[in-house]
Amino acid sequence: MKNLLYSCILLCNFLAFSQGDATLHTLYPVNYFQNPLDIPLVLSGTFGELRSNHFHAGLDLKTQQKEGLNVFAAADGYISRIKISQWGYGKALYIKHPNGFTTVYAHLQKFNAQIEAYIKKQQYKKESFEIQVFPSSETLAIKKNDVIALSGSTGGFVGPHLHFEIRNTKTEKPINPMLFGIQVSDSKKPRINTLIGYPLDNNSQINGIGIPTKISLIKLKNGELQAQKIKALGKIGFGINAYDQLDGAYNKNGLYNLSMIVNGEKVHEFEAASFSFSESKYINLLIDYERFAKSKQRIQKCFIEPSNKLSLYHKSLNNGYLTIKDGLNYTVEIIAKDFEGNQQKVTIPIVGKKDTILVTNTPKITNYKINRSLFNKFNANGITVAFPKNTFYNNFYLDFEVKDSIVKVHTPTVPLNKKYTLTFDVSKYSKVEKKQLYIASINTKGKTSYEKTVKKETTFYTSTKKLGNFILLNDLKKPKVNLHNFKNEQWLTYFKKLKIKISDDESGIKSFRGEIDGEWILLEYNVKNGILTYNFSDKTFTSVKHNLKVVVTDNVGNTNTLNATFFRKK
Repeated sequence: MKNLLYSCILLCNFLAFSQGDATLHTLYPVNYFQNPLDIPLVLSGTFGELRSNHFHAGLDLKTQQKEGLNVFAAADGYISRIKISQWGYGKALYIKHPNGFTTVYAHLQKFNAQIEAYIKKQQYKKESFEIQVFPSSETLAIKKNDVIALSGSTGGFVGPHLHFEIRNTKTEKPINPMLFGIQVSDSKKPRINTLIGYPLDNNSQINGIGIPTKISLIKLKNGELQAQKIKALGKIGFGINAYDQLDGAYNKNGLYNLSMIVNGEKVHEFEAASFSFSESKYINLLIDYERFAKSKQRIQKCFIEPSNKLSLYHKSLNNGYLTIKDGLNYTVEIIAKDFEGNQQKVTIPIVGKKDTILVTNTPKITNYKINRSLFNKFNANGITVAFPKNTFYNNFYLDFEVKDSIVKVHTPTVPLNKKYTLTFDVSKYSKVEKKQLYIASINTKGKTSYEKTVKKETTFYTSTKKLGNFILLNDLKKPKVNLHNFKNEQWLTYFKKLKIKISDDESGIKSFRGEIDGEWILLEYNVKNGILTYNFSDKTFTSVKHNLKVVVTDNVGNTNTLNATFFRKK
């Protein structure tokens, strides 16, 4: 493996910690490993960042937009899990350490020689590129600073970087790695961009308005922010859009701590220290989900919605709700902090005053009322939608209609707690027609995407957490499969890799299988460019002429087969 050009070394000596009864925010490093190359770490992503439907569970380390840099083990342990998938973490390693923590290294290009040989043996045994195995403690022992892999960009449409996590081995909860002594250069304050005020019931108002309201901000000479004085009454809350930046990087990262102080008393505090993966979905209640769906701006609320079960709050008096009384004055301070303690504050002066509410939120009334605590099922023109109990977090009227073969299941402005079922009556179609049909979602730009379609004799259904438009589509086209880096009947003696390009314009690729001389071969699939790659080092060839066969199948069962011949000296 090549020498390290840019540091992907993880410099935390968390072996000094014991989990005991200590709370996360009191775990401070005793000491940490010194960087042998004395090159600082630069992050492109921080722990707890607000992502689509989840919190970021680790740190993203920059690799100069390159792949193939050495990745080192943070401490002694053993490889307890290896997972390879086309999406998600791509190629990932999990190292279990003797102190009760596990480190995770993701989006890797390849593993070291020992791990690579071990996992390829398992892949060939299973005849599958995607795989997950759990080696025993004796199989792949690791010492601190061992080179365990090369950095990459595997796992969907991601750029080159290393994703690194520290988890509690017993609970699987990810913990902010910065708490273990990783050091990065950060002298920049977070930046608060937008302040939103929320009237939280029908009798509440902000400046005579009964719907979420943007509040103007003025930047003071000391860098802090001052909101315009607002008139309010009743139950209200606040939220902000903010980001943090580190030295040497332009990436907009998440906050470590967000607190709210009212008349000198801290009433609400969020801190990105640790969470469980099962609660990550509640991010859609932490943010203003409707605003994000419409404008792609994430507003982090300084109050807790009733169904929000996040454990990331240190304190929240009355769940962060403020009750503003007529004739009283209030001073609210919202403070955004990064891990190093850099902060920006916005001060909001409030006077309690009752005004006539000029603007209110009037929901659209339909025939389809969702009662979140009950099972809800509706039918229209051969289409059925069925929502299990607690699919949604709140009660509301569902906008459901079927028009010109397009099914509208509300708009994607409401967060879901679990999947619902969308069913199409397909009894009017012939057996041949049904084979080519599938359910697709339609995004706001009109692009269709395959939804996993379960086919019964007279109905097709899909289970999804998407709201919006859906349609039944017909896919008559075979996937495309072509030779990429060589031609048929070419000599490939000095080639290290063989590449095939695959694609599908409609329902999408479901599976592929490659064989050389009738034996299964490991093809690595790059979803970014549609390239299947075979490494010639996987097999010792004993003859000169070889037959390649690649079979690609799409999501409705259309299949295309590529047959080719190549020559290679023994």
